[in-house]
Amino acid sequence: MGEVTTKPTEDCAAMSGTTEAHARFKPFVGTFKGRVQMWMGPGDPMVSTGTMVNTLELGGRYLHHNYKGDPNPGPFGAFEGRGYWGYNTADNRYEGFWIDNACTIMQSDHGQVDASGKTWTMIGSMTNPQTGQPLKKKSVITLRDADHHTMEMFFDAGDGAWHRSMLIEYTRA
Repeated sequence: MGEVTTKPTEDCAAMSGTTEAHARFKPFVGTFKGRVQMWMGPGDPMVSTGTMVNTLELGGRYLHHNYKGDPNPGPFGAFEGRGYWGYNTADNRYEGFWIDNACTIMQSDHGQVDASGKTWTMIGSMTNPQTGQPLKKKSVITLRDADHHTMEMFFDAGDGAWHRSMLIEYTRA
């Protein structure tokens, strides 16, 4: 058996600080009104609205998302969701997860920001609720300015092409 040259607690402590990557969360902090368009198939999207409150937690290491949909007559009339977004200094990538009351699937993804520091592409997978099979997903988060950002979600339905299923436009409240 090989000899351990460092202690796990020392390794973890060396990666515990925040970085420039964590500072990129700051424009997302605050309360935002959301306009959600969701395509469940061909035709016009379902449209709903709500409020997203984002806070930095654990010393700025994580951005916490707390979304509450406005009441509506659709299938998700009392929609609520929660998520976290962080930067993993060990793997040098952004990571996130999302849960909501529309299903019991915990969605996770990971990715990078582009050279401009304004567009994150996050790749993940989840179980397709219709088939029970894995379903690839991609989220693209674009920071337009300090008061506006968007999140687009795409799925690969098995044909190798990304199909947009959701667009959320956020405006600072």
